[in-house]
Amino acid sequence: MIFVSPEVITSMNQAYLLIGGNLGNREQNMARAGKEIEARTGLILQASSLYQTGAWGKTDQPDFLNQVLLIGTTLNAAELLEQILATEQSMGRQRNEKYGPRTIDIDILFYNDEIFNSHSLQVPHPRLQERRFALIPLAEIAGEKIHPVLGKSINDLLANCPDTLPVYKFTGNVNKKEK
Repeated sequence: MIFVSPEVITSMNQAYLLIGGNLGNREQNMARAGKEIEARTGLILQASSLYQTGAWGKTDQPDFLNQVLLIGTTLNAAELLEQILATEQSMGRQRNEKYGPRTIDIDILFYNDEIFNSHSLQVPHPRLQERRFALIPLAEIAGEKIHPVLGKSINDLLANCPDTLPVYKFTGNVNKKEK
């Protein structure tokens, strides 16, 4: 186990990442993604539970597992995106169709409290407030965090989210769902 002092952690950039996938062994893919993210980007400071949800946007595909990670990193936002894309590629991610099935998908939800709006990176994630599968695991570890653009807490965004897609805490048994 590596010990990192609180001073070092607070001097690092903090990013919330949403990881998810619905192809192959989803649990193994999520675990591998976490390990690769940590190896490529920095420390995982917190991790939500795993959540299962139906596909969003294109519904004729297997259910997804999703999780939110809080990482501490020395990378800037562009470098972080580069390492996330490299992780997706190393895990076989193919971008064949919008909202299509995938082994892994990694999104930057927040990077510190900064706002980026370029052709390659939008942070905070522009559709975060519309997606329960992202808000529920984020609320588990950062419910009081204030969205830097919308000025509302994650808990408030979740309470007012228009998405009705069920999101269940994953129990490891595909037939048993826990809200």
